[in-house]
Amino acid sequence: MRTLFISDLHLTPSHAEMTEAFIRFMREDAPSADALYILGDLFEFWVGDDDDSPLNHTVISEIRRLVESGTPCFFTQGNRDFLVGKLFQQKSGATLLGDETLIDLYGTPTVLLHGDTLCTDDVKYQKFRQKVHMKWLQWVYNHIPLRLRRKLVKKVQNNANDEKKTKSYDIMDVNQQAVTDAMQRHGAQLMIHGHTHRPNIHQLDDNKQRIVLGDWYTQASILEITAESTRLYNRPL
Repeated sequence: MRTLFISDLHLTPSHAEMTEAFIRFMREDAPSADALYILGDLFEFWVGDDDDSPLNHTVISEIRRLVESGTPCFFTQGNRDFLVGKLFQQKSGATLLGDETLIDLYGTPTVLLHGDTLCTDDVKYQKFRQKVHMKWLQWVYNHIPLRLRRKLVKKVQNNANDEKKTKSYDIMDVNQQAVTDAMQRHGAQLMIHGHTHRPNIHQLDDNKQRIVLGDWYTQASILEITAESTRLYNRPL
């Protein structure tokens, strides 16, 4: 009995090696798990559920294959794929989770999230996040022609990458009070998230833990949890 967690793969057509590593993981590792949780930023950016690019088709097919083999897959939206919606869920068979989800992980109350909501010191990003999660704005965006949406997304990505270069290392990490508040809000003993690309297992007060998943830029970061053990490890692409 084991449960797997991954996040921040940032899959993109320009890096086929990352997609190939994902396919291997989905076919060789995930089928024997009790469940797979993808905690956001599976894609470099999700333009919309109607984007039927070859990469999106491949990823959705791999998730569908896993679910049909008997391993449930759960998906938390990240800051790069917050537009993943009901059509993606229908096509892939994955179950979409909310911003914060409490699960019973082999007897341990565990809160799952992407992690960007914990970075409250980055006030500018939090305002941007609040804006792009407005339902009416997403409705308008989804009714723009796909071709124009791709151009818009490219511009937003370029601006975000330029801005990231000027931000301090600390401001892009989680706020400890935000972590404490989230765990107390759900009565959790364990928190698992990604987003910061700083893989680690943090020991907190009262025997609590916070586990941060790594990205897949140069290696595959995988978290495996059983009733007896916790293993956060990297695998070469």
